[in-house]
Parts: sequence; structure tokens; C-alpha cells
Amino acid sequence: MTEMSRLLEIMARLRDPEGGCPWDRQQTYASIVPHTLEEAYEVADAIEREDWAHLPDELGDLLFQVVFYAQIAREEGRFDFGDVAAAVSDKLVRRHPHVFGGQDFQSAEEQSRAWEAQKAEERAARQAGEGSGSALDDVARTLPAVQRAGKLQERAERTGFEWPRDEDLFAKVDEELGELRHEVEEEGPAERVEHEVGDLLFAAVGLARRLGVDPETALRRSNDRFEERFRHMEGALRTEGRAMETQSLGELKRLWRAAKAATGGGGAGE
Repeated sequence: MTEMSRLLEIMARLRDPEGGCPWDRQQTYASIVPHTLEEAYEVADAIEREDWAHLPDELGDLLFQVVFYAQIAREEGRFDFGDVAAAVSDKLVRRHPHVFGGQDFQSAEEQSRAWEAQKAEERAARQAGEGSGSALDDVARTLPAVQRAGKLQERAERTGFEWPRDEDLFAKVDEELGELRHEVEEEGPAERVEHEVGDLLFAAVGLARRLGVDPETALRRSNDRFEERFRHMEGALRTEGRAMETQSLGELKRLWRAAKAATGGGGAGE
């Protein structure tokens, strides 16, 4: 028995109505989704930290999510794990004609264009008869907001809807920041402030992408830097027997600058 067969058998037993696990038996597609997202982020975190010793375990947890969905679908007579594996295998062969079909690309850019064209054809085929056809179709609403913003912008750009120069995107960020400042200074309603904050973040995502920076990765790393520096501040105060809550803003800024110097320079904050 292969390890994959063993995993499928274990999953089927966990869902067995007679002797399976009560928790596993009561799960649905929807109830598993939060666990799937969590496991995907744990894979990303292990890679980010280069934790190669634990990466197989995290990848196994993510694979288990796929197996779980497939088992539920098998019980309902919709599809099974074999259909899932066949679908991705067929897709990979279809999208790599230069490997499996004898087609020859002269550059990575030409290959990338062919890849996107193939995906566009697949989307068009799915949309046939659905009355949609938008370039933004099938950008998942459940993606993290920063990641979804990037995906929406990427799709729009393929239609020609994009700012032609870096300067235009810097100007767009400045414009959105100015509009936010105006709402705050005029004590505008909360929904207008939220609106402008969202527009500013969306524009920042566009600028990041133009500069070749993945905004989701950049923000995660900024979070990590902030956490490291804040913990450094807490440690310094704890060593001196002081509480952060009793320090003046000036002292906290001094401690923050010291933390930045100790942990590697620039980044989030002052």
C-alpha cells in the first residue's frame, strides 16, 4: 500500500458512520475551510522561517485538507480524490505544451504569455452560459484582502487598464492619502474615513506590485519586524523593572529607535 492510499483509507475510516471519529463525521465543506486557510498559512510560515524540518508535517496537514474535501464529495457521489488528481494533472499537461506537446517557446516571457492565454481560455469555457465573462471572474472573495487586491489589479491590467508610469502610482498613493487626510480633518463620517483608508491601501498594493514587490509578503515581513522590535522594547523595560504603560511617549520613541538599531535598521514605525 502506498502512503497516499493509506492516507485515503485513514480518511475514509475517520468518516465511517459506524466506527469513525464523531468530530470528523460532522464536518462539512464549509466547516473545514477555516482549517484549510490556517494550514496554508502555516506552510507559508514554515517556508518563510526556512523551517525545513517541520515543513513536511505542515504540507501533510495541508494535503489532509484536500483529502477531507474529496472524502466528503465521494460520500455524496460528486467526485473523489482520483478526480481531483486527474483534474490537476490534465491542467498541468494542458498548460505546458512546451514540455508535453512539443511546442517551443523562445523565452520565459513568451511562455508566460501562453500560460495566461491558456488560463483565459479555461475561464471563458467555465463562464460559457453563465452570463458573466468579466476579466475579474473567479478571483476568490475569500482571499486575504491584500492578496485579492493584487489579483484584481493583475486581471484589470491584462485588459489594458493600468497606469503607464511608476510616477502615476506614486501620485495615486499621494492622492488617496490627501483624500483620507481631508476626511479626517473635516471630521467626516466613519464610513467615508473607512472608504478612503481602503482606497489608500488599494493604491499602495498597486504601487508595490509595480515595484516588483509582493505586498502580502512585504506586509508579513513588516509585521515580523514590528513584533521583534516591540518585544525588544518590552524586554529592555522588563530588565529595568519598568512597565511600558507608565512611560512617556518620548521615552517610548527612544526605546523604539534603540530597538530598531538593535534588530537591524529601517522598516515599520518611526
